[in-house]
Amino acid sequence: MSRTNRGREVWVTGLNKGLRKIEVALKWDPSPTGEPPNDLDIVAATYPAADPFGEPAYLVHFDSRSPDGTINLNRDSRTGQGFGVDESMTLELDRLSSEYSRVVVGVAIQQGAGRKTFGEVANTSVRIAEGYTELIESDLTGVSGATAATVAVFTRDDAGEWGMQSAIRGFDVDPGEFTRLMGKDYS
Repeated sequence: MSRTNRGREVWVTGLNKGLRKIEVALKWDPSPTGEPPNDLDIVAATYPAADPFGEPAYLVHFDSRSPDGTINLNRDSRTGQGFGVDESMTLELDRLSSEYSRVVVGVAIQQGAGRKTFGEVANTSVRIAEGYTELIESDLTGVSGATAATVAVFTRDDAGEWGMQSAIRGFDVDPGEFTRLMGKDYS
């Protein structure tokens, strides 16, 4: 495992009520003609309050949703073709059971056709917003040598309110290994 960039860390909460409903949007350009498709995926890992840095209770990725319906991958692209957002995910943090205290969101590049990094995928960008309020926007250039990256960590405080840290951190691993490493404590 290689961590290529720690990124900036900023604590963000909503006005007095914490974060509630979050939208994650990912876009990228398709591969040049004749090359294997660029396939990027949004991944969310939910961690139990009893072990917030252990194994995730569950993952949401590849056209799936959480068992309770609070985290949904709404759009899944395998090529980056089309206009606007290629993948999107909704996290309804305000509906997430108090059993969970941490959600880590990341992006992984499928490596089926050989190793590919963010620097090799044109016009990659990730945007995280609550309603019309943009919380994070990144083109992932700070992790251009990585094959996967965390982008945000959402945590619940003692009052039950959700906040967020921008946690753009690159990894040089395949998507499976990324899901095992993305939620570890790297402080």
